[in-house]
Amino acid sequence: MSALLKFALGVDWISERFGRVAAVAVLMAALISAGNAFVRYGFDLSSNAWLEIQWYLFAVTVMLGSPLVLKLNEHVRVDLIYGKLGGKAPVYVDVFGLVVFLLPVMLLLAWLSWPLFVKMYVTGEMSSNAGGLIRWPAMLLLPLGFAWVSLQGVSEIIKRVAYLQGTYEMDTHYEKPVQ
Repeated sequence: MSALLKFALGVDWISERFGRVAAVAVLMAALISAGNAFVRYGFDLSSNAWLEIQWYLFAVTVMLGSPLVLKLNEHVRVDLIYGKLGGKAPVYVDVFGLVVFLLPVMLLLAWLSWPLFVKMYVTGEMSSNAGGLIRWPAMLLLPLGFAWVSLQGVSEIIKRVAYLQGTYEMDTHYEKPVQ
């Protein structure tokens, strides 16, 4: 197995672990939301921190779950032509989309979000809400998530090129959306 393919499978392995963290974040957010509603309406107690932690968990879900969605080929795509293609044509479309659209946008967003994280971290920026939380942990998820989606995109390119060369087997099945 080539070094690039080993790299791609390593990225996949980490993305799967991030996906597990995202799944736990969904459960935690649901439990915190239900608990917060119960305490607020049952005992007339509340804290903005409980609302904000749900936003943080949502950020974890989206930013750490996105690479796994890309790996599983369950991401959003425009299905005007893609679903009608046969053979290896969808794989070529994937490679084109990953190289031309996904990588430039994700790398740009990672690059643009990094200074915002650094600023929040250095200044210790806090939420303006009473009882609010520090903001940098949630902001860190932006450059981290965008960078990891980029790495997962590189992994997908490597696997698709290896598939096209006949050195890697992959499931190219694409489930068409319900019309």
